[in-house]
Amino acid sequence: MAWKYDKPLYTLATSDQNEHARHVWEHESLGGIMEDNNRLPQAVVWLLMLTIITAFLVTAPLWGQRPMAIIYEEYIALMDTPEVAALDNDEDKMAYIVDTVKSQGSDWAGHQDRHPLTMNDLRLVKDQIVELQRENADMDYYTIVGKDVALANFEGEYRDDGVKIRVQPSWDIGYTIDIFYVIYFCIAVMITVKRLPPSDWEPDHSIGH
Repeated sequence: MAWKYDKPLYTLATSDQNEHARHVWEHESLGGIMEDNNRLPQAVVWLLMLTIITAFLVTAPLWGQRPMAIIYEEYIALMDTPEVAALDNDEDKMAYIVDTVKSQGSDWAGHQDRHPLTMNDLRLVKDQIVELQRENADMDYYTIVGKDVALANFEGEYRDDGVKIRVQPSWDIGYTIDIFYVIYFCIAVMITVKRLPPSDWEPDHSIGH
């Protein structure tokens, strides 16, 4: 399983490995499959890149945005109002709260749309958020993790006064890790293809078929 790195875009296999692969390709039936050894068309490569770039640009606002405690403060402020208490079921109560906050023009409307929750979910985090409000905590420093309101673990950025900022950085909105997955995928495909005989060799299917 030796590797050859002098021409990685041509082949990653040694001459004897390529010779063995050619022999297998031409002499074994391979289940009756007769595949040529053609290069991947450049148009397909560019189409793949265009698809990846388009997917990132279109979905960037949706990925990786952690729900912060601050986006539900307006919901919690309405939970115990007479208007909500007068409604019969949780679905109606939650719908009323969401519609009311939306009609008032919330600064967190985008986050609220991306992170909907039920009335029971709101009840689970209500006391924790109210307690943080009493402590005058920075509500955007806390994220909702299931039924818990936890201090965000973002690190590395500081305010001018030296206090560590716990707000999710603008560059870390979820697709950062996906960029690495795309790179891993492309590298894995390239390695798989370049461990095969170079594309300038064509198998003779009459030998083993």
